[in-house]
Amino acid sequence: MSNGQYVRYVALGDSQTEGVGDGDDITGLRGFADRLAERIAAVSPDVRYANLAVRGRLAGQVRAEQLGPALALRPDVATVVAGVNDLLRPRFDPDETAAHVEAMFAALTGAGARVATVTFPDITRIAPIARPIAPRIAALNDRIRLAAARHGVALAETSPHAAATDPRLWAADRLHASPLGHDRISAALAHALDLPGSDDSWTREVEPDTAATAGAVRTAAAELRWAAGFLGPWLLRRLRGRSSGDGRAARRPELLPVGMPPAGL
Repeated sequence: MSNGQYVRYVALGDSQTEGVGDGDDITGLRGFADRLAERIAAVSPDVRYANLAVRGRLAGQVRAEQLGPALALRPDVATVVAGVNDLLRPRFDPDETAAHVEAMFAALTGAGARVATVTFPDITRIAPIARPIAPRIAALNDRIRLAAARHGVALAETSPHAAATDPRLWAADRLHASPLGHDRISAALAHALDLPGSDDSWTREVEPDTAATAGAVRTAAAELRWAAGFLGPWLLRRLRGRSSGDGRAARRPELLPVGMPPAGL
């Protein structure tokens, strides 16, 4: 940080950080990291931003593939959001997953970066069929809290707030945030980083929308449609040993001015 302003922001993570659920691969993704970069640029106009995230990556893969390049960019602010793909795996180990996340916290803070992260909402509130993973989410969140405290990482506690599981904050697959959800995550991280102009408004419930609320009521038929349309294909990829990120690379591997698209877009 120079003169109280950030000059290099680097985002590490998986599909949420990449921006899945906010835009698409044709028109371009935005996501919470892009939105946070815009919030930082509002107070630090000279900031440059890189996004190293790739969808489908486990926490260990984020560490192995993204930490080195992130450190090479010498960030003074970084976000690390990883672990959700791990907790969806049959052999999830919360200690192993958290150890990878903590190693990234340690390396980045040790290099002088201000690091921010989040706890994860209980997605079983909007996807009841996934209820068995609720204890896994709680276990991972507990470890993220401890690791963040040990390394002075700014923590956005999204998990305690009811607004975080409002269906309008989630994409149709119920695994990724919607544009509104990505905006809330960026606001939460800005608040955790104490950016000027940030506040706790991200914790408040979304304004009532009768039509949207009525459409979000989960019926048995809706659950079956979701399982067939999203859960089934996801499980099939797992059984085949494939990932949604196969063949993909970071969409913004270099530090660029905020608002400047990477080459090829």
